[in-house]
Amino acid sequence: MKTDKKYFIFLLAILSMLFWGMSFVWTKIVLEFYAPITTIFLRLLISSIVLFVVLKLTKQLQKVKKQHYGLFLISAFFEPLLYFLGENFGLREVSSTIASVIIATIPVITPIFAHFLLKEKISIFNILGIVISFLGIIIMIFDRNLNFTASPKGIALLFVAVFSTIGYAVAIKKLAAIYTSPTIITFQNIIGIFYFLPLFLIFDAKDFLIITPSFKAIAALVQLAIFASSLAFIFYIHVVSKLGVSKANIFTNLIPIFTAVFSYFLLDEKFNVVKIIGIAIVIGGVFLSQIDKLIVSYNNGKQLKNKLGKGK
Repeated sequence: MKTDKKYFIFLLAILSMLFWGMSFVWTKIVLEFYAPITTIFLRLLISSIVLFVVLKLTKQLQKVKKQHYGLFLISAFFEPLLYFLGENFGLREVSSTIASVIIATIPVITPIFAHFLLKEKISIFNILGIVISFLGIIIMIFDRNLNFTASPKGIALLFVAVFSTIGYAVAIKKLAAIYTSPTIITFQNIIGIFYFLPLFLIFDAKDFLIITPSFKAIAALVQLAIFASSLAFIFYIHVVSKLGVSKANIFTNLIPIFTAVFSYFLLDEKFNVVKIIGIAIVIGGVFLSQIDKLIVSYNNGKQLKNKLGKGK
């Protein structure tokens, strides 16, 4: 890969992490006016329109076969339905920084359950990563007397989001071998709209009609849909296609950092040494859990270069 192209790929990776990191801040802003279900419903509605139009224009949207409708319905049940319910209701209870740190443990926890559910191999790095990450979370949510410094309810809801990705990973495995990621994401979001529509009509529709959101909240909602739910995925999928999953996942460690920085400036969240140490430990655990994949990726790249060199 040429140097200028590599820098462009790195830029796309950083932008996607920035958008996902900002999503916690944007969600917090929107939740000041709208209920979680309304926020999710509108986010999915706008995002689905953007993704559908972009993929149609670029001719990247695949047709879904009838025999896969069930798998799409199941995968969308786990994400966006369960995931966003856990994340958004959790964000009402805890700070955006703590939320982003808990969500950042997804790549650490998923391999553990994939080992038992999908018989995938697990390494000592995965186990150490989850232990270290949870140590960081404990430091952030408990004080010296082991009292919660954050809402237990909010933390539990955020872990609903984390564990929903495990069910999602199982459901998505077959689809991922047949359809492109943009196609899967687009149809999942569209199905998500229909999952959330009855919830919106039952619980939020009346309040939605009388709420007058601020320009800041509307802007945050649009940014959530366009940048976090659309462009970030498009960018990240391109990054994965160029760098591979293992190398691309390294950049996910930036998400809690971006969230922490922008929460400080935009939401006036308070920071102390303990919180910073907790964030660093969680990120370290996530990175450690990915080391074995990075080693394999590096060795495969080295072998490929050697083969190409011998072929000249």
